[in-house]
Amino acid sequence: MGYVFEELIRKFNEENNEEAGEHFTPREVIDLMTHIIFEPLKEELPNIIRIYDPACGSGGILTEAQNFIRDEEGSIRAAADTDIYLYGKEINDETYAICKSDMMIKGNNPEHIRNGSTLSTDEFAGETFDVMLSNPPYGKSWANEVKNIKDGKEVIDPRFSIRLKDLWGVESEADATPRTSDGQLLFLMEMVSKMRPQGSRIASVHNGSSLFTGDAGSGESNIRRHIIENDMLECIVQLPNNIFYNTGITTYIWVLSNRKSAERAGKVQLIDASRLYRKLRKNLGNKNCELAPEHIREILDTYLQLKAVDRTSSDGVASLLFDNSDFGYKKVTIERPKRLCAQFTEERIAELRFDRSLRQPMQWAWETFGEQVYTDPAKYEKQLLDWAERHDLDLTTKQERQLTSPELWERGRRLYTQARQLMEWMGTDTYTDFNLFADTVSRLFKEKGIKLAAAEKNAILHAVSWYDAEAAPVVKGKVKLSGGKLAQLLEHLDCSEEQLPDYGYYPTERAGEYLQYETESDLRDYENVPLKEDIYTYFRREVKPHVSEAWINLDATKIGYEISFNKYFYRHKPLRSLEEVAADIRRLDAESEGLIREILDMQ
Repeated sequence: MGYVFEELIRKFNEENNEEAGEHFTPREVIDLMTHIIFEPLKEELPNIIRIYDPACGSGGILTEAQNFIRDEEGSIRAAADTDIYLYGKEINDETYAICKSDMMIKGNNPEHIRNGSTLSTDEFAGETFDVMLSNPPYGKSWANEVKNIKDGKEVIDPRFSIRLKDLWGVESEADATPRTSDGQLLFLMEMVSKMRPQGSRIASVHNGSSLFTGDAGSGESNIRRHIIENDMLECIVQLPNNIFYNTGITTYIWVLSNRKSAERAGKVQLIDASRLYRKLRKNLGNKNCELAPEHIREILDTYLQLKAVDRTSSDGVASLLFDNSDFGYKKVTIERPKRLCAQFTEERIAELRFDRSLRQPMQWAWETFGEQVYTDPAKYEKQLLDWAERHDLDLTTKQERQLTSPELWERGRRLYTQARQLMEWMGTDTYTDFNLFADTVSRLFKEKGIKLAAAEKNAILHAVSWYDAEAAPVVKGKVKLSGGKLAQLLEHLDCSEEQLPDYGYYPTERAGEYLQYETESDLRDYENVPLKEDIYTYFRREVKPHVSEAWINLDATKIGYEISFNKYFYRHKPLRSLEEVAADIRRLDAESEGLIREILDMQ
């Protein structure tokens, strides 16, 4: 029944250019998943087995897993009194109905199959399962379900909230939700949340984005980090391309367990089976190949033997073993000082008349209506809004109100007037030391009795300054560090006093006094330092020789995890020698001359 329905779904979706992969998983892939999940358990198979699929479709994975355990000729051969209970949830009404009917026909409890979104509602809250197998939809948006999982930035569903430690070992709540354009990792976290304390096993099919999408600190990276740091990831198997019906992309089987065997503790096995397949006589959608039984056996043996395997032939399997920490890295922020020149000019201070977010319409209004726009900007509301609409500015309601606000226009005029007064006092000389320039401006304000808010003063300074690599660095401030305060900082940074400049603290001539510089955000850089490597050692080797003024912003460091199959399994193929290439050229040249002679002789 499931076969017939899924074949109809595949054909229908194929004709409509839709994604059928969310409905139909090739049976040889399910066969591989069930072998990997159950083979390690065959000597200690429990009398009661609860199997769960959070995206069960028509129930193919569930029933195939049951058949695998019940198969009297199979390698598992569960005892006759073993009870197997199947659980699943499916969002598509028609598919759900087929799955439930299939359960009834085969003697399973149909009440264990639920209808609805797995992500929005935790239908099996409080339940745990021995085995979980799934091929969740990938590349599917979950934007419509965000409100059930998050309230603003706060995660309200405990399935998707985890605790992670920072660089100093301080634990806090962390977001375990991926970007809204792809919810496949949420299904994996759903299964992780339902693992039994006594031990559960998970096999889940994903595309490549689950391996590496998301920067350090993102939801995707946090999910990978949570799984790997809690030593749940046993193995990832890369499948051949074009093995699914609706897509030719590369897919992977993730194998998880919260009760690893002693030899797997702290280890992750990666198996590249992308070249292990046989061609179909006729394509089925995008599917043009399949895993033969001998291929499944080879992958399974590689998994069970837990050893590194070099690919011995073009169509063989390869395997590598890694420590958990090999996939982790520290994303370190590298800062450089802001260096500014400053000069008062009419062109620069003229920009102060206008709010930065509304500069275009305000400048047009001032150039068109002159000083009158300051006294009654509301009078020109229609002209202003019409001009903004013609120029596709797409203003918000708040911006439209601000555009005709007398306070906004008056603030701009006041800033311009103050800046023009300063230009008369200071002239138009260029300052290559912004610190001296800012001190001079502050002194003049004080001497002349001018009072401006800090934001207004900064607006003037920003308008007349620009970055220049030859200018003096801009001082942020000075800090006193001595005694316990210094010891606390050195412990926090895990460095010596002589190393403080590499962390942004520069000693002055006064004992215990250190300068800190403003950072230039446009020059900010990031370095991914492997977890096993010391940040400071990496910085001195890879960064400092090239950018002597750089320093480490250690407090901004984030920890991330990613897995790159291409990097690990890539093998460089040496180029041919010049002699071989030259010989081929001479051979082709001789062949072409012979062809020309034949053509001429025929004529």
